[in-house]
This record gives sequence, C-alpha cells and structure tokens, in this order.
Amino acid sequence: MPTTMATPRTSLIRFSTLYLFLNLLAWAPSLLVWARPATFLQDFRVTWSDSHIKQIDGGRSIQLVLDQSSGCGFVSKNQFLFGRVSMKIKLIPGDSAGTVTAFYMNSNTDNVRDELDFEFLGNRSGQPYTVQTNVYAHGKGNREQRINLWFDPSADFHTYSILWNHFHVVFYVDEVPIRVYKNNEKRGIPYPKSQSMGVYSTLWEADNWATRGGLEKIDWSKAPFYAYYKDFDIEGCPVPGPTNCASNLRNWWEGPGYQQLDAIQARRYRWVRMNHVIYDYCADRSRFPIIPPECVAGV
Repeated sequence: MPTTMATPRTSLIRFSTLYLFLNLLAWAPSLLVWARPATFLQDFRVTWSDSHIKQIDGGRSIQLVLDQSSGCGFVSKNQFLFGRVSMKIKLIPGDSAGTVTAFYMNSNTDNVRDELDFEFLGNRSGQPYTVQTNVYAHGKGNREQRINLWFDPSADFHTYSILWNHFHVVFYVDEVPIRVYKNNEKRGIPYPKSQSMGVYSTLWEADNWATRGGLEKIDWSKAPFYAYYKDFDIEGCPVPGPTNCASNLRNWWEGPGYQQLDAIQARRYRWVRMNHVIYDYCADRSRFPIIPPECVAGV
C-alpha cells in the first residue's frame, strides 16, 4: 500500500496474507497486499441468537433479525491492535424507532475497556437516521456525539469505517470523516493503544433511550426488523500475532497519508460538523460543567 492516500479496498483482506508480507517485507517503506473474497464464518462467529443471523449468497452477506423473542450479534474470531475496519450496512427501513444497530470495536476488558462505537439509532418513518459515536479509553467513556445522516441508509448499502492508528481514531461514513479523536497522551489524555479489540456488531431493542431519549417506543407490529451486512473488511495487527506488528510504523494505516486528514477530508469533516451534528458531549454543560480536557485539546 503506498504511503500516500488511496481509496481503501472494499474486499476482505486475509490476515494470514497480510502478516506473511509484514514478516517478509518489514524493511520495505510500503506494503501491497492483495485480497480475496471470504465468507462470514471465515472471520466471524455468532455471539448470540444464531437463529436470527441468516447467511446470504454463500455467506458473502448476512441478514440480522430483531423480533420480540430476540436480537442478535456477532464478533470477529481475532482481536486486533491498530488498523482499519469497514462494513457495508443496509439499515432497518421504515419505522425503526427503539432499535439500535451497532458496529464497534471492544477490548472486552470490563472496567478498563477500550471501545470505539458506531450506533445507528432507529427513527420514526420520515425522520433522519441518527448515528451515535463513542470512544472509551482506559475505561473512560461518556464521549457521545450524534449526527443525522444526509441520506437514507435503509435504501442501499453504505460503508462505515473506523481507522485506528497511533495518531488518531477516525470514524467514516462513505469515506467522509464524521469524527476524529486525536492521540493527546502527551497532555495526559487517555488514548486506546495498548489493548487489542475485537470487531462486533449487534441488532437489539433499546427503546428506553435510543429514539428521542426513549420517548419513541418500538412498534412490535412492524417486526421483524432486518439489517443487512456485506463486504467485511478488516486490516490490522492480529493478537496473538507477530509481536512487532503493532509498533511497526510502516504499516499502511500508520503512513503519512493517514496521520491526519488531508485537505479534501478536512473540508468534508467541517461540512459534517457544521451541518449534521445534533449532539456533542463537549458542548453539553449540563453533563460536563467543566469542559473535558480532550475537548480543550481538540478531538
């Protein structure tokens, strides 16, 4: 992968191939890794309610189901330390109030967990879909931000990605950055960098908070609810794996083109922040009378 910006691959990179190249070409200034198609079960496993996850097209895509009996979820078979994860998701159409479709990374370490969240909050028909992001570092969360999407995410598949390196965490929607959380450890601000994380997704009922703070309840007459996933793309350092991978700044996701937003991405990011942000914990004085330090430092 060149160290200049490039459009991320949309097909799944096989981890064994990636790290064979890392071991053989650690001296090289860049890496080029070719992908091959993979099915869902090659890299993921169901965490709950197997009957509510249906494989489609030989496992190249899946359907998640939520009904009154259960939601469902899945997780990657490997954990990772730095890299990029992407999924194409088609969200629940129509009246989806009270539902949450989540795509996130989690260290699964309880009180000291690190976590990077996409949560898609259901809505009443005709209202914008809201995306909530959150960042946990060293067990500290409560860093919610919400945006209203500028398109209908239930009409077609859209790509949702998390870039995680030594410099920042960036949340993308169709390659448009919607949130940046910078590494400000030098200022004493926690940053997730020492714990590997798995890649998770769930579909579940959360009508006590998800839509208008819990005012809008789920309408079970509209059930079952369906969300669809495809093009699972994970490129990162697997744990367990080569011990020098995570610290290797020659990994493509650590390259100069990924250490900060370029001019085009920065312009798109400003557009999102100006036009689509509906909640930012940094500006919530009722919750945080003292501005959180990462907000002062720049997130």
